[in-house]
Amino acid sequence: MKAIRGATTVAADTPEEIRGAVKELLEEIVKRNGLQEEDILCILFSNTSDIHSLYPAKAAREAGFTHAALYSSLEPEIDGALPLCLRALLFAECAKAEHVYLRGAANLRKDLKKFSVALDGPSGSGKSTVAKLLAASFHILYLDTGAMYRACALKAVKEKLTNITEEAVKPLMDGLDLKIEYRDGTQHTILDGEDVSEAIRRPEVSMAASNISALRCVREKMVEMQRQIAKEQSCVLDGRDIGTHVLPDAEFKFYVTATSAVRAKRRYDELKAKGYSVDLSELQKEIEERDRNDSTREFSPLRKAEDAVLVDTSEMTIEEVLAFIRKKIQEKV
Repeated sequence: MKAIRGATTVAADTPEEIRGAVKELLEEIVKRNGLQEEDILCILFSNTSDIHSLYPAKAAREAGFTHAALYSSLEPEIDGALPLCLRALLFAECAKAEHVYLRGAANLRKDLKKFSVALDGPSGSGKSTVAKLLAASFHILYLDTGAMYRACALKAVKEKLTNITEEAVKPLMDGLDLKIEYRDGTQHTILDGEDVSEAIRRPEVSMAASNISALRCVREKMVEMQRQIAKEQSCVLDGRDIGTHVLPDAEFKFYVTATSAVRAKRRYDELKAKGYSVDLSELQKEIEERDRNDSTREFSPLRKAEDAVLVDTSEMTIEEVLAFIRKKIQEKV
């Protein structure tokens, strides 16, 4: 007798979602393990505490699994647990036990296929906030690509570089000492041995980042680092050319945007909260100028990938944006 483990997720706590997910999971377990009806002795289900509308065992019986003993239990609330998750433990007489993890539950197994999520869009659209929450919800890495370009800009500022050209910046890139470290789930940007995670968020660095990130030598250096990180593990990346250039083969692509007025107000509130003195109208002009710079630069400009899903966050809350993107991913994972 073998014990076969399986798990999947649902996009929402509804009977229809649960029925579909349970049927898909059990049929995939049967298929991969070459099981016959008489081979299955019993199936134990558990589900996270955010699922209430239908017992998985009942969904299994409705799906035709009436020949085995079925049992369902509710898991306790656990901080950081994968939300809307259904698990199955199937006992069967078989020669092998191939475990099956589908949809958002696939990342519970590190040996399964990795996937990448690309979030592109202009400054202040909310993509970075959503990317962090999305990575946390799927328990995968969030790589703040914007922080990497900001670190390059900070390097130029520290070197008092006023001429932002390929010729002037390339020597900085050739000798760049930049590392990305993760401590307690938070990304830290280390430049020349110093943690500059806060310094790269200063307004003057933000403007410099737009200019320096347009240079080919900078983008090639950063893209090389980003691709290597994405190659090693499942991750969420946000930026301006992730889906079009950095990870053109990413499994999931989204273009997150909002009006310049909305984005300026978001940035204004963020900077004011940090104690910076800023003018809202000037901030909107800077954002619109940055949009022009990013979308008209010669190398790898800001644009929506043809296969990216458009997400306009102007009148959406972060929770609504996150739910929308999660649903799109869970439909295909």
